[in-house]
Amino acid sequence: MTILMILLAVIGGALLSVQAAINGKLGDSVGVFRCAFLTFSVGALITALLIFFFEPTHALTLMDVPKWQLLGAMLGVPYIVIMVLAVQRIGTAVATVAVIFGQLAMSMLVDHFGWLGNEVIPISGTRMAAVICLGAALYFIYSSNKATE
Repeated sequence: MTILMILLAVIGGALLSVQAAINGKLGDSVGVFRCAFLTFSVGALITALLIFFFEPTHALTLMDVPKWQLLGAMLGVPYIVIMVLAVQRIGTAVATVAVIFGQLAMSMLVDHFGWLGNEVIPISGTRMAAVICLGAALYFIYSSNKATE
């Protein structure tokens, strides 16, 4: 099951890169905020249908959970806007690797300190090596963009 979840996460990441490239072009055509609005509007519609047809009932509703947990929904807005802007200026690969670098660095802090109610998983040498390797990858991908300009 773990391998399947990793594979699904890789597919999700691949789809995010395709979404970033498409949204970058759409943002060029119609504007960054209209692009973000379309992304969230269509996403909300599709998610509503998925909830209606597939979501089992839960003991709590969105109004019953601690309010800080609702903030996660708002964090998608700056992500989409930033990616639309970034892809237009630095390309899909650099923007995607930069996002992954930020995700990895912050997720390691969340794990290490157990923030937001997560299990504590200490930062290790191998985890630090992964961040350093990803930072190097970001540098090399960005440098190869500059070399072709």
